[in-house]
Amino acid sequence: MRILQLHSNFIKYKPIQKEISVAEESSKEERRFEEIVVLFTAVEEGDNETVAKKAIDEVQASLEKLKVNRILIYPYAHLSSNLAKPAEALKVVKKMEVYAKETGLETYRAPFGWNKQFTISIKGHPLAEQSRAILPAEAEKEKEGKVSEAVKAEEKLKSFWYILEPDGKMVPVEEFDFRGHGNLQKFAGYEMSKVRASQQVPPHVTLMRRLEIADYEPGSDPGNLRWYPKGRLIKSLLEYLVTNKVAEYGAMEVETPIMYDFQHPCLADYLDRFPARQYILKSENKELFLRFAACFGQFLIVHDAQFSYKQMPLKVYELTHYSFRREQRGEVVGLRRLRAFTMPDCHAFCTDLEQAKKEFITRFKLCMQILEEIGLPKEDYEAGIRFTKDFYEENKGFIESLAEIFGEPVLIEMWKERFFYFIMKWDFNFVDNQGKAAALSTDQLDVENAKRYDITYVDEKGEKHHPLIMHCSPSGAIERLVYALLEKAYKDQQKGKPPMLPLWLSPTQVRIIPMSDNHFEHSEKLADALKAQNIRVDVDDQAFTMQKRVREAEREWIPYIIVVGQKEIESDAFPVRDRKAGKIRKMNLKELISEIKETVRNKPFKPLPLPRHLSKRPQFYG
Repeated sequence: MRILQLHSNFIKYKPIQKEISVAEESSKEERRFEEIVVLFTAVEEGDNETVAKKAIDEVQASLEKLKVNRILIYPYAHLSSNLAKPAEALKVVKKMEVYAKETGLETYRAPFGWNKQFTISIKGHPLAEQSRAILPAEAEKEKEGKVSEAVKAEEKLKSFWYILEPDGKMVPVEEFDFRGHGNLQKFAGYEMSKVRASQQVPPHVTLMRRLEIADYEPGSDPGNLRWYPKGRLIKSLLEYLVTNKVAEYGAMEVETPIMYDFQHPCLADYLDRFPARQYILKSENKELFLRFAACFGQFLIVHDAQFSYKQMPLKVYELTHYSFRREQRGEVVGLRRLRAFTMPDCHAFCTDLEQAKKEFITRFKLCMQILEEIGLPKEDYEAGIRFTKDFYEENKGFIESLAEIFGEPVLIEMWKERFFYFIMKWDFNFVDNQGKAAALSTDQLDVENAKRYDITYVDEKGEKHHPLIMHCSPSGAIERLVYALLEKAYKDQQKGKPPMLPLWLSPTQVRIIPMSDNHFEHSEKLADALKAQNIRVDVDDQAFTMQKRVREAEREWIPYIIVVGQKEIESDAFPVRDRKAGKIRKMNLKELISEIKETVRNKPFKPLPLPRHLSKRPQFYG
């Protein structure tokens, strides 16, 4: 069963017409309920009376926090693709209604099997929107066998939330004045509610398809995408930039396997300490899992290495193609949350806490720099810092220094006790157009795994010790960076700005449009000159009107468009449609090249991954 629970100011609905033969009898009068919790409910195959009761029990527990005693059970098939047969679903919904009334809830139910028109107003507090998945006993048992103890702990984790200001003042989140910090307020609400599922298609999904960047792969598992030539170019440029920055930082790049033995003595215990669900496969007499991070591969390498305090902090890096996490249905959407993703993973092995704290600050600044260079400056994301209460009390000044470096208020999550292998972590989070947050850069302070993997270093006295381990993804998943850039472009469009990618990531940086066949030769010469300067250029030689070709170039977010006619051939300068400036500028070739080279200075470059002439290109989506 899938439930979307909404604490509402009001809901009104009107049955329009029956959708199925077993639809209940109902009048077509509009009904309205005030101050009520609405349960949009999809009954799935295998759901039964036990599931119905468990669903109400879970809802009732949350109602106590909301101080509400009224519910509306609203049958809503759109939450699942694994629906029960209508007759069975109606039985389960009726059981929910009966049991809810027995427990003392003021209970109402919308008619089953109808197409209904509804309007709803949802309250603005962090717990107003919650999603639930309740499985039958058999499925629950199977699920428990494949879910780590850390995931179970995370679901029950009790957190205390604050806002830490740059000056060190820490304010309970409910007392903080969020004026001027709208994104931080959305981030806090998202984190506190723990609702991860998306109920609408986010804007970046439409954009990733229309721009022929990526799309869902119907021949694979959900959360595994296909990348078209333009998307593969963008992705590879991001991979190169992040990897190059980590190399400059001093990390040694390695490569490790994508699957591991469940029974390996080091891995079995670690699986229960990492909050991720695994893909499982069998090979001969072994049960294997697909890696969900590069941690264990790097740990096994460092276990076999010999090193001393002189080489520390020892830094190891891998860009995983791919990491796999069996994210829950409903949470997998577009590029924000995937089941297979490319993760830059950098570990640092430190002698003690003081060295680790210095490295934390170095990596914190490095991550900010990397996101800035990608095209996501500080104003595009929010920071979260999470730690145990004991760690905070002993390292208050260190945590405050991170907020001071960030220069803006940050969200604090404090745990009464440690549930995971780390005692502290921070993350930078992009807040999208639906108010959902997605972690980009992150770093963790691991106090368990050196001992678990028997990783040791030799100190000044020749004695062996276990190091502290820091887990950093300097940018977050590469796919998630593309998601953030597309969502950011959509935000710009909503503000009246032209949506676009950073110039260094634009698949085509300059498009040349010859007005007729007579101008094709000169267009080719211009294209050759630009290509010689490592500028990605193409020529629209299609048999469409010039106006249509310009419109198509604008729909593709081409940064610079040049229309070549007789005047342009006879003149040293030509009109350039500058997308970022939003106007046509008179420029010569040298000026255009100089401007582009300066804008993309120190950024990686790859050539155009498509035929230069648009008439030679296939259409991947549309």
